[in-house]
Amino acid sequence: MTFEEYVGSRGPALLRLARLLTGDEHRAEDLTQDVLARAYVHWRKIAGADRPDVYVRRMLVNANTSWWRRRSSRELAVDSFAERPERGDLGGEAADRDEMWRLIRALPDRQRAVLVLRYYEDLDDATIAQILDCSPVTVRTHAMRALAQLRERCGAPTTTKGSRP
Repeated sequence: MTFEEYVGSRGPALLRLARLLTGDEHRAEDLTQDVLARAYVHWRKIAGADRPDVYVRRMLVNANTSWWRRRSSRELAVDSFAERPERGDLGGEAADRDEMWRLIRALPDRQRAVLVLRYYEDLDDATIAQILDCSPVTVRTHAMRALAQLRERCGAPTTTKGSRP
């Protein structure tokens, strides 16, 4: 498969993954473009790999993590959100989704990446482990911690082993 064929077929999915990882459409476009530019230079090596899509996704996740490590790119997180609209409001569901995305963006990089790869890219734990260069057990641990943190912040009841809901 040529680089052009790969970008034509997988480009929109890579951009969607970047958008979910970053939470910002413009930064996602920049991130995807940077990663594809680096992938182009090494395309023979990448295309020769068993699963080039896993390799490029890993590049995308790593590039996003590197961007967050730069001190100048930090965003200020807030503790409170605007008032929640009533359920009858037309924008109520959109406001709930927006609030959830704010909570997801506040998660640590690895936990956010695991949730995005698992629930939005619909990948199994073994593939996510390859992308993040960790074990499947670590993937499950990140997912468990991320979901527990989201439940805590949303005020949802949590259950522990041995207890009944």
